[in-house]
Amino acid sequence: MEVEFTASEEAELSRIAHHNGTDAGQLVKEAALKLLRADSQLNEGIQRGIAAADRGDFVESSDVWANVEKILKS
Repeated sequence: MEVEFTASEEAELSRIAHHNGTDAGQLVKEAALKLLRADSQLNEGIQRGIAAADRGDFVESSDVWANVEKILKS
């Protein structure tokens, strides 16, 4: 697989890679792999949520809002 970047994008990737002690190719590969893992985790979470809903496992909306408020206050 090949990915094309503009000269300015390549320069920015090289700058970031240098800052992180790697090369641009490795930086891009690590970023792509991180995206794949995140996408996989998201899909797994969605599937768990769908399975829970199919079983009738729901959280009351008042509990959801209580948790949201708790998070926002912290």
